[in-house]
Amino acid sequence: MLKITLTAGKVGKKETQLKVLQALGLRKYGSAVVRADSPTIRGMIDKVHHLVTVTEAEAGATTGKITRKARFECAQKEKAAAK
Repeated sequence: MLKITLTAGKVGKKETQLKVLQALGLRKYGSAVVRADSPTIRGMIDKVHHLVTVTEAEAGATTGKITRKARFECAQKEKAAAK
């Protein structure tokens, strides 16, 4: 599983790059999604590698958009594990 985060703005980018970001499910700066690791997704990431940051996600993570609530819960789990 891959966690893909949009870390650069979309203003002034080529139309093909914008379509790839839309297909990945990235809308706003800072938005993140979890996708299964596949050659198709890797190819899409290669097209916009300068706009996104990719990290490994847990194997049991659900795919799709990461909401604020999910980010908060994940941060709480990490704090509890650190104690």
